[in-house]
Amino acid sequence: MLFRQGFLFKLKPNGRQARLMSRFAGCCRFVYNKGLSWAKEQYENKTGKHPSYKNLSALLPDWKKDPEMLWLSECYSQCLQQSMKDLSRAYRNFFSGRTAFPVFHRKYGANDAFRYPQGFKRKLRIDEIF
Repeated sequence: MLFRQGFLFKLKPNGRQARLMSRFAGCCRFVYNKGLSWAKEQYENKTGKHPSYKNLSALLPDWKKDPEMLWLSECYSQCLQQSMKDLSRAYRNFFSGRTAFPVFHRKYGANDAFRYPQGFKRKLRIDEIF
């Protein structure tokens, strides 16, 4: 029998870390919304470009080089790519009939989040082990 185990950590960031996390979440939300508007525009213009992860992630380097969006380069690229994967999955779920059409993410709300998909290590203190 295969057991899958996950871990849930509650972070207690200081002020600087909380601001950085909020900035990362804002960058991911912006990229998701911009990708969604790009996909809607492609559909309306009937260009034939589908909102696949390949097409969406190809937009990120251009957006990061845009003088108006240089602040996107402050965020880890893996977080932004994960937002594009989420958007691509939302479109796949919509076209397969599992969910409704993807909607824009709002700035204010309880779902202000980002994911960092690469592995990480947690430093343990000696008093936590014993």
